[in-house]
Amino acid sequence: LESSLLTQPWASVCFGETAFLAKACFRDTGYMLLLSDLSSVWYESADTEVVGQRSKELNKRLTVHVSSLLHRLRKLLCPLLAGQPDTTTTSFSCHRTAGGLDLHLKSELSGLPFYWDFHCCPAPVEMVSRHLVRPLIQMSLALQCQVQELTSLLLQKDAEIEDYRESGAALSRDRLRTEPFQEETFQQNFMVEVRSGAG
Repeated sequence: LESSLLTQPWASVCFGETAFLAKACFRDTGYMLLLSDLSSVWYESADTEVVGQRSKELNKRLTVHVSSLLHRLRKLLCPLLAGQPDTTTTSFSCHRTAGGLDLHLKSELSGLPFYWDFHCCPAPVEMVSRHLVRPLIQMSLALQCQVQELTSLLLQKDAEIEDYRESGAALSRDRLRTEPFQEETFQQNFMVEVRSGAG
């Protein structure tokens, strides 16, 4: 499940009044959910036995196969993670506990009320590193390489334009004129933006 979860993108979602980054993976064998408010990271991994037992505790009037439950949970949660508006009567609420975070879901199944609780505990450091830290560092390094390539290309373009000018070429439309790229100013402005965004 976790290897499948690694391939899932993070999504920005609101559960109740709280904004989270979230990703989830549902299979016939169970599910895995990962949540972060950028201060903490929580997760829950539940197999079919856990899902079946919890459903009996929360939904005493419902008799439904575990695979149907997992399918229903996927149908309720995944559209939110895909950025699709909630058109169902489903509601979410969450609260922190001493041991982690509980996410409560209230919906319907087969015309009956359907309740579910995701009991999330703090994610271990290795999991946070695999799902958040490493991908962010890799993305940051890739963006740095792109910035260097684009900077080099802009400087070459400026040199090419200057060569045209010196050869007597002139713009047919003055509004197309651009100022030469100032690498130092660009880097300074970029660092100001990064610092203000981190604050």
